[in-house]
This record gives sequence, structure tokens and C-alpha cells, in this order.
Amino acid sequence: MTAIEAQPLIVVTDVEASSRWYQSVLGLESAHGGPEYERLIAPGADARDFVLQLHATETTHDHPGLFDVERPPGANGVALWFRVGDFDAAAERASAAGAAVFNGPLFNERAQHHELWLRDPDGYAVVIASR
Repeated sequence: MTAIEAQPLIVVTDVEASSRWYQSVLGLESAHGGPEYERLIAPGADARDFVLQLHATETTHDHPGLFDVERPPGANGVALWFRVGDFDAAAERASAAGAAVFNGPLFNERAQHHELWLRDPDGYAVVIASR
């Protein structure tokens, strides 16, 4: 069986600012950098094993339909869910970064884990969950 890994790409208004936010809140590292596109990886991971991609709104890079200028980034119905090994450390990083928390920290009885719900700089819902 072939493994499948998610490699989400989101459109953001400021790639470099969003990169700094995700690095400070989730402890990720840059594997690309720049104002148009960023690839974020877990600390020490290979650059090809990225966790999240960030893409500028005004740059298409041959991805037609990637972004509708009539709608803001962080559209309703999108949640970026990150399961972390050390939930308390991630919650502390989010607090230190001044992340906008809109739910939690809480214990989700159904999932049997802790969760912290945040908004990233573009309004995307970001969920940090324990293992």
C-alpha cells in the first residue's frame, strides 16, 4: 500500500509574515522562504517532507483558480489541523506569539485529545491537537 501524506497549500496575504507566525506557533522551520511561496517543515526534516505550503495571493505560478480576489483568504469551512507531540509547549508558543485563540484549550471527549483553536494572520482556523 502506498502512503498518502497531506501537503496543504493555503493562499495568504503576506507569505513572510505568515511563515514567521507558523514557525513561532507550531515550531516549524522554513524550507524555501521568500515573498511569493514558502514551504514549512518539522524541525530537522527533509525539505521535501513539508507540513504546509504558503502561497501569495497575487502570484499564480501556473495554478489557475487558486485564489478568488473577490473572497478573503481564510474562507469559512477550512480548518488546518496539526497534531503535536507536546501540546503544552505548543499552547505556550501560541500564547507567546500572541495568537488569537477562539476556543480552548479544551479536552475533546469524542476525539480523546486536547485542542486549542486559533486564527492565523489571514483568518484561517488553526487547530493544535494533542496525540
